[in-house]
Amino acid sequence: MTIREQLEAREREILAPQAAKSADSQGRLRPEQEDSVRPAFQRDRDRIIHCKAFRRLKHKTQVFFAPTGDHYRTRLTHTLEVSQIARTIAKVLRLHEELTEAIALGHDLGHTPFGHAGERVIDGLVPGGFNHYEQSLRIVDRLENDGQGLNLTWEVRDGIAKHSKGKSGAPVGMPPALRSSTIEGQIMRVADIIAYVNHDIDDATRAGLLKAEDLPGGFVQRLGLSASARIGTLVRDVVTETLAGGLTEIRMSPPALDAVLGLRRFLFDAVYENAIATAEFRKATDVLTLLWEKIRERPTEFLDARTIGTEGLDAAARDFLAGMTDRYAVRLFEHLYVPKPWAIE
Repeated sequence: MTIREQLEAREREILAPQAAKSADSQGRLRPEQEDSVRPAFQRDRDRIIHCKAFRRLKHKTQVFFAPTGDHYRTRLTHTLEVSQIARTIAKVLRLHEELTEAIALGHDLGHTPFGHAGERVIDGLVPGGFNHYEQSLRIVDRLENDGQGLNLTWEVRDGIAKHSKGKSGAPVGMPPALRSSTIEGQIMRVADIIAYVNHDIDDATRAGLLKAEDLPGGFVQRLGLSASARIGTLVRDVVTETLAGGLTEIRMSPPALDAVLGLRRFLFDAVYENAIATAEFRKATDVLTLLWEKIRERPTEFLDARTIGTEGLDAAARDFLAGMTDRYAVRLFEHLYVPKPWAIE
């Protein structure tokens, strides 16, 4: 037996019957030879970590645009926190940790510059609209690796495609057609909201937009006074309720679900749509709109000719704009629109 086959056999011995198994994967978009050491889901995790889109997350906004403080979250640190929470849940439930981690690390690859404000702008610019989870799947399927994609397994791609909840969606209790086909993929939705609800409170407090006493008292008392306490409460609730339900799907108790959704509603009002926090995003709207116009005027300079040939100018412009980091978008805007001083010696 190869090392990979030994690891696959170990999965069958250790993991819960409901867990996904590497050897039972529904396969990749294109058949390829198996690795002699790493099972399929571990290879997917490694491919995501080493791809360019993952590295760009370090310069993409989570909540606060271009923060000067060293301790504000970026899209990359958010992704890492989601991955840690997701793996904790998977470990307790004896589910496949590498599959869970691969989905978590890949779920936000398609996020735009300037956070959700940037996503709203691009959604309005692109004919047919824009969703970051669809773009994440497009990155791993088409855009990475010089147009070859990462050729990930069906299970990882399914988890990435079905992770998003939107502004009002619940992380659990969705109809089967709308949730991930694997339990590991369903963890993603829960880990995502647990992470961002708590770390966004932390960042907003650091930025002076919130004080501890501003938080809704009933929800805080129910979940915990600190971020770590709230995360611990929610993780414990998820694993307890899911085990009690026989591992048929990821679950939360009604009180915990009500509290975390209540905190999310509070954050939308107090932080995400706060006039002070969003003032710079109004400028970002202008930046992205003007860049959209300019790159479509000069496609040979900025856009992928293959995409233009096969899918059209709008698709190529969408890929280019959505793939930008915050700072690259600002630099390109300055290069294209801000006059440079004319110095004569």
